[in-house]
Amino acid sequence: MKTNLKISNILSWINLVIGGILVAGGLLSMLATPNASIILVSVVLTGSIVLHSYAALQLRKSIINPDVPLNKQTPIGIRFIGFLALFFAIMNIGNAVVIIQHAKEVLEQVELPFKPEGMDLVAVIRGVGVFSLLFSLGIAFNVLLNLRLLKWYQTKDNEAA
Repeated sequence: MKTNLKISNILSWINLVIGGILVAGGLLSMLATPNASIILVSVVLTGSIVLHSYAALQLRKSIINPDVPLNKQTPIGIRFIGFLALFFAIMNIGNAVVIIQHAKEVLEQVELPFKPEGMDLVAVIRGVGVFSLLFSLGIAFNVLLNLRLLKWYQTKDNEAA
């Protein structure tokens, strides 16, 4: 159990930070993009990562310190927001695999404001794809792990009552 809590803690903090950066970037791009509905959906999905990570940290706090009860809304948040984050992760895993496999074609479709010379942009695109794949796998694993921890916590809580 301690190992699961440590892994959940580490993944939750990583997802919280990276998800927060993605949400901030999405909000900034909403200011410049005429098609705000697409950006809004991306902000909601990336925001679910941040919300799920926060709820997971609250669950961890309640598991470690039984004197701190879990808020009544947190289990619902872990489930519902967790499924939104899982949906984002699955979608992003598919996109990352395609980007890694077809980096050259992706580069041809991207319009860059300037062309950096002496830089292998195909390798950069592949690197972004690998980072996206690892981040998405971390999200999916964290969601599934926290659903399992929530089930354990509720079972233990019901036995105590």
